[in-house]
Amino acid sequence: MANTIIGSTIVIDGEITGNEPLVIQGTVKGRIALQESLFVENSGVVEADVTSENIEISGAVTGNIAASERVEIKSDGRMVGDIRSPRILIADGAHFKGHIDMDV
Repeated sequence: MANTIIGSTIVIDGEITGNEPLVIQGTVKGRIALQESLFVENSGVVEADVTSENIEISGAVTGNIAASERVEIKSDGRMVGDIRSPRILIADGAHFKGHIDMDV
């Protein structure tokens, strides 16, 4: 299964919607709504509210996120905002500032 990749030199300002996995290596500002998984890689910067099935953060995310399945902030991930998801994993070394709501 091929993912859609937003490359490290790409900047998107607007809304992204879709039904397939998305990998962000560049910068996205605005809003993201996906039916599948979102992967924010180390070089990725997201300044957006995000709705997705699974969200994996290795880069930086500023905004509120809602996941129907799971949110994982890796050890090198940075997140500022609120998380709403039934399953949340925050690795040792990860940076998180916000509120968590697991009552979904």
